[in-house]
Amino acid sequence: MRAVVAIARARRAARIAGLALIVALVAACARTPRPVSLTGAWPAQGGDYKRVTRAWTRAASIRAEYQLVAKIHATLKSPEWRAAWLARRVRTGSLGAQAQADLERHEHDADAAAVEVEIILVTWDRRENDLERGDRSVWRLWLVDADGNEIPPIEVKRDKRPENIIRSEFPSFGDFSQAYVARFPRTDRIFGPGVDSVALRLSSTRGGVQLIWHAP
Repeated sequence: MRAVVAIARARRAARIAGLALIVALVAACARTPRPVSLTGAWPAQGGDYKRVTRAWTRAASIRAEYQLVAKIHATLKSPEWRAAWLARRVRTGSLGAQAQADLERHEHDADAAAVEVEIILVTWDRRENDLERGDRSVWRLWLVDADGNEIPPIEVKRDKRPENIIRSEFPSFGDFSQAYVARFPRTDRIFGPGVDSVALRLSSTRGGVQLIWHAP
């Protein structure tokens, strides 16, 4: 009888361990973003905006002494993302031919001029949500190219568009969030042939995070 009970307990423990392993693997897969193209080439047409935005968005949290210091979502505005945004804007905006052409030209020019990242930041201390202050900010921000070089932003500005517009484009934008647009110098080691990864680093005296975009 004792042997039967022991076998039953062993089987139950094995099932629990197996379930735990499956849960862990699923969670790990959920945390691993899919690779993205870092060649810098524009697609022939824009893809589904929600899907493309998810693919180009990375998220992380900073904790210190068991307290949440900050949470960041960053969307790298790649040519693929811009093409999807354009397709969505044209579809929902009832744009005429000239307005559509002007918008397409504007997005191509913006992409050629700099690398832009939309940053949605939440901080425990709202006074620390100050990325736009540059060197006076409590945060330091860099884009890390394929060679590991830390590139500071040209500028970081608050996204001052209406909140409902920001939220429709970036669902991570919540009640306590602040949206920013960070612009970095564009080089062929951020977007270009042979680029295998790009990262965004955010740090302060209380910790930091690195968000990475990997190529296939």
